[in-house]
Order: sequence, then structure tokens, then C-alpha cells
Amino acid sequence: MIWSKLSRFGAFVVIVGLATLASVLVFNGLPLFGSFERWVENYRIATLTPPEPQHPDIVIIGITDDTLGQFLYSSPIDRGFLADLLELVQARGAHGVLLDVLFDRPTELAKDARLKALLEAYRLPLAISYGREPERLTPDEVAFLDDFVPAKLRGFGNLVTDDLYDGTVRGIYPGRALSDGMFVPGVATVLVERLGHPVAHRARALAYRGQPSSTVEPFLELPAHTVRFLPPALLAGKIVLIGGDFSLIDRHRSPFATAREAGAGNLPGIVLHAHAVAQLLGNRQAPEIGFWSTVPIIATAAAIGVLLGALDMAVALRIAAAVLLVIALWIAGFTLFRYSDVLVPVVAPSAALGLALWMTGTYIARRDLAQKRFIQRAFSRYLSPALLDELMNDPRKLSLDAERHELSFIFTDVAGFTGFSEQLDPNQLSALLNRYLEGVCEIVFRHGGMVDKFIGDAVFAIFNAPKRQDDHAQRAVACAIEIDRFASGFLEAELGRGGRFGLTRIGVHTGVASIGNFGSAERFEYTALGDAVNTASRLEGLNKYFGTRVCVSGSAASRCLNQPFRPLGNVVLKGKTEAIEVFEPLDATQEASPYVAEYLRAYALMARKSPEAYRVLAELGRTNPDDRCVALHLERIASGRGGTEIVMDEK
Repeated sequence: MIWSKLSRFGAFVVIVGLATLASVLVFNGLPLFGSFERWVENYRIATLTPPEPQHPDIVIIGITDDTLGQFLYSSPIDRGFLADLLELVQARGAHGVLLDVLFDRPTELAKDARLKALLEAYRLPLAISYGREPERLTPDEVAFLDDFVPAKLRGFGNLVTDDLYDGTVRGIYPGRALSDGMFVPGVATVLVERLGHPVAHRARALAYRGQPSSTVEPFLELPAHTVRFLPPALLAGKIVLIGGDFSLIDRHRSPFATAREAGAGNLPGIVLHAHAVAQLLGNRQAPEIGFWSTVPIIATAAAIGVLLGALDMAVALRIAAAVLLVIALWIAGFTLFRYSDVLVPVVAPSAALGLALWMTGTYIARRDLAQKRFIQRAFSRYLSPALLDELMNDPRKLSLDAERHELSFIFTDVAGFTGFSEQLDPNQLSALLNRYLEGVCEIVFRHGGMVDKFIGDAVFAIFNAPKRQDDHAQRAVACAIEIDRFASGFLEAELGRGGRFGLTRIGVHTGVASIGNFGSAERFEYTALGDAVNTASRLEGLNKYFGTRVCVSGSAASRCLNQPFRPLGNVVLKGKTEAIEVFEPLDATQEASPYVAEYLRAYALMARKSPEAYRVLAELGRTNPDDRCVALHLERIASGRGGTEIVMDEK
């Protein structure tokens, strides 16, 4: 018992691990699934980020399409204009400057020289966007850039996007070492460090700043060509970020794209740098909790799925509970971000819960199936497959309650078995009888019957229980005919090899009986009781009287419309007062033979007690002297007992 519990606990632990691993791999490695998780995260950022006042210390000066319209060429940006702008910002008392412009090619010599000299002598903390070959610059462009921008001012202008999913900007570029060993941080990091705030050079998620309202942006933005006309106080003491804000280029997807109108969530690079600078200055933590913090959450959800799957409840109720738990998880995830600025995954844990629930259900189902197979192997030699399946599918049938309804019965018996069995070695007898009974049982099972019991060499089979069968009478008759063919072949084979066996006689009857478990609570037997059972047994015995191998009652034969029969008589069994019709099944050849046609005519004459019956029967007797039924009727007519009613004075 202890080992069983430990084994089950171990299986549940494995399921939690597999569900967790699968969810982590799928939602962090497959774009189709990972994009959904990222979209939900973006949606929470876009709709639930708490509003914040416009940043008091950061101002963006945007170089717009209108700004470029003032010059003869738009690219590169007029270096003289940039020099004027930097001097203006410095003169108005700004605290620091980030210049997100890439100086990778020459323009007008005088303007280039003026701007280069200004950068080298600039008095304010200054950071300038930088790039190398990985940023798609040619060696000549890199050489010009290295000569133009002082090394201490350089910072990579890269943006960290999740290109595996939807391309949303999610991180601050930490920087990288160049081939000469020099480390160049990201441009936002360079500015913050030059402002006197040490920054660890590591990868970090970007913490977006909330908007004051739907119409006010997180940072004040001024068009570059209008700055000289604006009040100087707007720049005094501010950190100024200068960069492009164009309508069609240098725009990048942000989380706000999930909730804003088309294109409105795509932000200029300079705005994204502003978010990065604000985060680094304020030592603000991003809402993402990191990969290794999400794993325990997913594992916990998987454990809940296992627990739910292990509960003994209806499938519909289990699914409903899982849906409610997932809904609760999502509500908690959205609420946690809104009020605590913590962004936990909700899609991957939901998938882990569902996967663990399914895996647990599958494991339990397979375990139960293994147990059922064990029970089936253990008891199949004692119970019929039909009954065993019924009991395994519905254990309530193991109660002692019985019910009464119509059934069909087969009784078989081997003539003279007791006599010759006493002359056989016990091992030989066992092998012989087992081969015979196995063949009979296979036929019964094939026709959907239940082998109720063996009585020595005799077999008692029931149809229409425990499984209901609308065609139970047809099944029983067809089964009896096949048993007859098998038994005849078995007898012939045994005699051919010098062995001994007897003729198998079969009785088939359909009638109402009580079926169920009879006995005590500790020991009982599933069987049928009633007069119909006794009648089936008596029909088997009639074969000896009529010289037949199969006797079928009228109640069973009447249900078999496609099976030909010949009537044997209306028999009043010993101890009974009412006669039952008794028939012998025929094959198609027998049915079409002139002999059977004459027999049926003789039987009809006999039923009318016509004197002509004797003459027709006598002719049949001369044609087939082995037909014991014809001989019997001739004897009865000769002794003055005409008609088809036969009263039996023995069982």
C-alpha cells in the first residue's frame, strides 16, 4: 500500500515537472504560443499602467518632418542646425543631453568641423548614439563615426526587441565589448552615468512610464525647429533628449500598440530612450519578474491541475472547476499588475494547469485500465467476458438485486460422457474436456452470450444478460447451430484419431426468468432462475427422444424469421399441462429438399389427424430410415396416438 501511494505521488510529481517544462518551452520557444503570452503582457501594460505625472526632469526635442523641411536635404540632418540646437540647449541651462543622431558620413565641411569641435568641448554631460558593423555600418562609416564622436560620449543606440514574437521593445540595451576590449554601454546608460549615477551593465527589461492622461504623453516633447522661440525655462535644469520623430521611419512597436489605434503604439526611438533614462535615473524596477521567477508560478499551476485531476468528481465538474481557476488566475494577474506593478505570466500557467489536468486524467485512466485488465485476467477464467465487461464498466451490478425479464437460454450435453469418461486417465480427460469446452465457450462469446456455468460436460449459456440484446433469440439459435457444427467436427476428429467422445445435444428456449446475483454477500453466483431455465434444460433432453441434435422451442424459433426449421411436435413436458412447440433448425439445402417438403406436408396432415399422414410418413421412412423423428411419429400413429401433441412421461 505504501509503495502504491509513493508510486502515485511520484507519477504526480513527474506530471507537474512535464507540464511545467512543456509550458515553459512552448511559451518561450515557439512564436505562435509565446506571442499570445506577450500580447497579454502588452495589453496589461497598455491598459493598466497607473497614470503618472509628466516627467519633471526629461524633455524631448523631436526632429520632425517639418524640421527637415527647412533644409535643402533631409539626410544627414543639417550639422549646422544641430550645432545651433546644442548651443541653445547648453545656453538655456540644461542638465544633460542625449543626442540620438548617427554621425556616420560627412556633409558640408564647415558645418561638420563646427559640430565636431562643439562635441569635443561641450560642457554638459552628453551621450551620442553609436554603432558598428553589427548595426549595419560599413567600415568607412565606422571610421568616420569613430573620428567624429569622442569615445567618452559614445553609446550604442540599439533597442532590445523580442524579435522572436512581435518585435515589441522590451529592454534596455546593456552594451557590449568591442574587438579592442573597450566596453561601450547603451546610450541611455552612458548619459545616466555621465550625470553621476552608476549603472550596472546588465540586461534589464524596460519599465514604461504611465501617461498622465489619454491626451498627455509621459514626457514633454518640443519640435526642434521651434525651441528657440519657446520660453528658456522649459529647458533649464532638464535632461534633454534630441532625436528623430518622423511619421514613417524610426518608429518601433511598444506594448501600447495593443490598445491604441493602428500605428499609435509605435513610438520614435528617442521616446523609448526617454523611458530608459527615466527608469535608470529612478532605479525603477521593470514589472517583468524574470524567467526563473515565472517557473515556480507555472509549476504551482501545474500542481493545481494535478490536484484537480486527482479529485474524484465528474468530468464536467472538473472542467468547470479548471475554467474557474484559470479565470481566477487571470483576474489575479491583471489585478497584481494594476496595483503592485508586477507582471506575472497568465497564459503559460493556464496551459500548464490544463495540461497537468489532462495528463493526470490520462494517467488515472490508464492506471484504472491496467487495474481492470488485471481483474479481467484474474477473473476471465471464471466469468464470461460479457459479464466481466459489464461489471467492470458498472460495478453496481455486483449487488444482490435481481430483475425479471425475457432471456434466451442454451443447454448442451454430451451423450454418454459419464460412461466413457470413467475409462480415461484424469489428465487425458481434463485435456479432452477443456478443448471441447473452450471451443463451445468461444462460440458463445462470439455470439454475445454469457456462459453461466459448466455442469460436468454440460454448458449453460444465457443471452440478453447482463447486456441487453434485442435480437437475443436469433443470437441463441445461431449460436446453437454453430455449436452443433463444432461439436460434430470435434466428435469426428476424436473418433478419427482413435479417441472417444459423445454426440452433443443442444436445447434452445426463450422465456421470462429472474436474472441476477443469488447467494450471500460473501459468496454469490450470477445466474438465471425460473421455469424458462428448466424448459431449456428439458429441450436438450428431447433430442434423445426425437433423434435430433438441436431442439428449439417455438418461442425462440418464432423470433428467427430468416432461419428455416422443421416442426417436431407440440410437447407437454413432464410435470406440465401446456404444450410447447418444438423445432429442429435446418440449413438452406435441407429447407429446399423435396424430403423436407414432404415432411412438412406429413406434419400438416398429422396436425389434422388425417389418415393420409401415416402413408406419407411411411414413404419418408423408407427414403430416410435414419430419421428418428419420422419413425417416432409412425410409432405413435400405429399405437393410436395421432396428432402432433406429445405428452412426455419422463424428463
